[in-house]
Amino acid sequence: MDRLAIVEAVQRMQDYIETHLDEPITLVQLARAAGYSPYHSTRLFKELTRKTPFDYLRARRLTKAAMVLRDEETRVVDVAFDFLFDSHEGFTKAFSKQFGIAPMRYAKNVPPIRLFLPYGVLPYYRTKHKEEEPTMVQQMNTVFVQVVERPKRKALVKRGVKAEGYFEYCEEVGCDVWGVLLSVKEALYEPVGMWLPPCMRTPGTSEYVQGVELPLDYCKPVPDGFELMELPPCKLMVFHGQPFDDEKFGDAIAAIWKAMEHYDPKLYGYAWADDDGPRIQLEPQGSRGYIEARPVRELNGQK
Repeated sequence: MDRLAIVEAVQRMQDYIETHLDEPITLVQLARAAGYSPYHSTRLFKELTRKTPFDYLRARRLTKAAMVLRDEETRVVDVAFDFLFDSHEGFTKAFSKQFGIAPMRYAKNVPPIRLFLPYGVLPYYRTKHKEEEPTMVQQMNTVFVQVVERPKRKALVKRGVKAEGYFEYCEEVGCDVWGVLLSVKEALYEPVGMWLPPCMRTPGTSEYVQGVELPLDYCKPVPDGFELMELPPCKLMVFHGQPFDDEKFGDAIAAIWKAMEHYDPKLYGYAWADDDGPRIQLEPQGSRGYIEARPVRELNGQK
């Protein structure tokens, strides 16, 4: 079988699941979306996602249910039925197995948990096997730049070992960190990738980490493998690119990096201040464009 055709088939199953989470889904429907037999669809799906279609579906429904319990005042039994569980007891058992906490206790305390937020197999495949065509670096010319201020705050982070970027980080710590970070209700902003300056690293840990910024008084229990660190107040120069096709996120990142490399902040009264805080990478989302931020100081020396 052609590898790209297999990846596209599994992506169609992922897309079908995502758009029908609140509806009954059968293996026949998934196989029809994939274009293969139910047997082959199941085998291919597990090969690429490491889960059977129904383990994957259940994990996604439980994640959506957890977000409802986090953000809304609702009864656990209502959430259970909304996400097509047959009983309150069955939902509680599945939720507890998935997240290590009962749903009623979770709704009351809302600690960080490991949400299941899978990546699409097709964008990942295309990033690893770039096709020969004009790149976003050639196509994207407009970059919006602004300076924003960050207060003194905490960050919940998970460090790697030697990672200098996203892919090395995923190889070292896995790709499910994002699910924990997105579960934190008290987050000041969305989760981010961070390149930490030397003054913020600990011996034997990576430059690149993933984390979420939190209020200075945040004091909930820290998940295993994570830590809380304080970030000083700083100014960030934000570079915001044009929207892009999701599978081209690698090119969109490269375009912003090229713009940052040639950008002179002195023209606008600033200087790079990489020791003042981490360089920040927002999740690449094609609909909004790629966004990255780097610490700066005003040339008069004031932060």
